[in-house]
Amino acid sequence: MTQTADVVICGAGITGVSAAHFLSKAGLKNILLLDERPSLSLTSDRSTECYRNWWPDAEMLALMNRSIDLMEALADESGNVFRMNRRGYLYVTANKSRIQDLENASYRISGLGAGPTRIHSSSSLYYQASSAEGFHDQPTGADLLIGNELIRKYFPYITGRAAAALHVRRAGWLDAQQLGMYLLETARSRGVRFASGRVSGVGTSNGCVKGVRLSSGERIDSPVFINAAGPYLKEVSRLLGIDLPVHTELHLKASIKDALGVVGREAPLLIWTDPQWLPWEEEERLALAEDEETKWLTDLFPSGVHTRPEGAGESQTILMLWEYQTKVMEPIWPPKMDEQYPEVALRGLSALLPRMKEYFSHMPRPQLDGGYYTKTRENRPLVGSMGMEGAFVIGAVSGYGIMSACGVGELLAAQVQGSELPAYASAFTPSRYDDPEYLKRLESWGENGQL
Repeated sequence: MTQTADVVICGAGITGVSAAHFLSKAGLKNILLLDERPSLSLTSDRSTECYRNWWPDAEMLALMNRSIDLMEALADESGNVFRMNRRGYLYVTANKSRIQDLENASYRISGLGAGPTRIHSSSSLYYQASSAEGFHDQPTGADLLIGNELIRKYFPYITGRAAAALHVRRAGWLDAQQLGMYLLETARSRGVRFASGRVSGVGTSNGCVKGVRLSSGERIDSPVFINAAGPYLKEVSRLLGIDLPVHTELHLKASIKDALGVVGREAPLLIWTDPQWLPWEEEERLALAEDEETKWLTDLFPSGVHTRPEGAGESQTILMLWEYQTKVMEPIWPPKMDEQYPEVALRGLSALLPRMKEYFSHMPRPQLDGGYYTKTRENRPLVGSMGMEGAFVIGAVSGYGIMSACGVGELLAAQVQGSELPAYASAFTPSRYDDPEYLKRLESWGENGQL
């Protein structure tokens, strides 16, 4: 049996759904969204659901600004069905010697278009606390709070050792499933179809896409094929004889019931930016150090442990995340869980939130899940032609899939249609790796914005 479609999208995660939404918004009618799993069910529903425009990469910052513009417009038109807030990200350090570097980096990112940097020390007359809900009438840029007394005036649950806190303002979180469903239902209302199926081949002729084959034996004739396969981006690209420069990493997150109210329920995303040794009792430390399988728990851990409140109303849930081990691997389902992860994250968070120590002897039962980040070497996405007429890719959105989804979906739609492109488009096309100068830049690529 043979069907026809003007566009076939392989993958119904958040990027595939966004591509369908923006292609249909641009006027394309016969769009087929294919996935062997239910939509938004693989890595998309394991997201931290956060967003930010605070990036050290000018092109990434421009993309995120545009994506946030689009999300805010969708929130307004839907009555904010996906509960987008702008509580911000709060980066905290106890190291006074890092304050000047933090200030310099903030001014540099402000200069790229993130909004102004405001410095607050003894006086906080001009600091505007964030609202727990919504995103209108909130500042952009960032506020650098210097001094523990000032920090704890607004965030009393934070450690008395905190020396500075950078509050990034065009940032927050949302309900990613609701955003994805809103995009999908809007696309469906314009005629986008969803079908369950596994793409087993892509037909080509004279260097042009002609259609796809499904594992069921069904064929779909189409001049446009979009690879939006998330962690299977590389595998699907090989159906066209193309090897995309991506890899996958397993990333975990844990959630617990914070019955003691350690994390303020109106808190922003809280991030500890200093390396640390985990807090163990001396007997525990000695025992861990003696065992080859556990001695790593006594090593110096990296910066970046973070948490945020989750849920509305009477919810006591908090999310805990910390990428203390990078695990590059092929995607397998279900992913293998690190059962020590919740305790490690909780102990790490005690550097930022001292009352976390009250859970050491009776840790709440954690919920642990994880998914795969699909990444390029420099942590930029892949959006554009795969070098064959009619073959496109949208993916490698790493840990920023939700925040970038609308931006990359709109960008891909413009590329498929041959419309005018924004200035940042060339930074994300696969063809950038054909440029010798770009490859040279990769050798000394700086900070990539990964949290």
